[in-house]
Amino acid sequence: MFTGTDRYIATDDLKMAVNAAVILERPLLIKGEPGTGKTMLAQEVATALGRPLFEWHVKSTSKAQHGLYEYDAVSRLRDSQLGDARVADISNYIVRGRLWDAFDCAERAVVLIDEIDKADIEFPNDLLRELDRMEFYVHETRQLVRARHRPLIIITSNNEKELPDAFLRRCFFHYIRFPDRDTMGRIVDVHFPGIKPALIREAMEAFFDLREIPGLKKKPSTSELLDWLKLLMAEDISPETLRSNDNGKILPPLHGALLKNEQDVHLFERLIFMSRRKS
Repeated sequence: MFTGTDRYIATDDLKMAVNAAVILERPLLIKGEPGTGKTMLAQEVATALGRPLFEWHVKSTSKAQHGLYEYDAVSRLRDSQLGDARVADISNYIVRGRLWDAFDCAERAVVLIDEIDKADIEFPNDLLRELDRMEFYVHETRQLVRARHRPLIIITSNNEKELPDAFLRRCFFHYIRFPDRDTMGRIVDVHFPGIKPALIREAMEAFFDLREIPGLKKKPSTSELLDWLKLLMAEDISPETLRSNDNGKILPPLHGALLKNEQDVHLFERLIFMSRRKS
């Protein structure tokens, strides 16, 4: 059973979701803000359970077929023109996908299908049969590939588009809520055990205040807080600097780690300017 790892702070709800997916033998669909550890979850589950991990990072051009196999017709045509004897065996031009690798694994594996919502809307539906039956057919070689062991499949989504109902019915769903201050403090302790408490306190105050600003196009995430803290320590920024009221320093130092577009920077500057005028 998954109980978290030394490197990954998992809430009780998240642990229960992982273990429910294991028991039900259903894919685990994970949603949440970017930077909340969805991808890292699969890596840590594989480590904790002692299972091999197969990662399939979905792109906008990805097709469900890519996870199963691809037939490299171009290479076969080129080899035939060169008189290569390999062309006689079509299996030489079948390129296995990550699901095939996981199905053929001697151990029970963990499969990450990362950011499934990047692909075409038909992508999830095209995987229904394979995820249900844990098998698929290779038409070119007339071969049925069946999973030796049913893998634990973890699917992540950034909620960029709605997923089909038929696909959702087959998944166990969990939404990773953004960490509260206590949980975030534990996450920071894991990554930076020697960081000064005063620096954490001031940085966390600035970070959560920034997230609460209405109208931000992109709120800073957990991974961005960790990047920011790493820079603050590397540059030896003092806690006092983070709470400076100097009009020349209206943005947090090294704010490029937190604010990722000019609209949010301008919004923050305007809000600080207006609040200081009122005071």
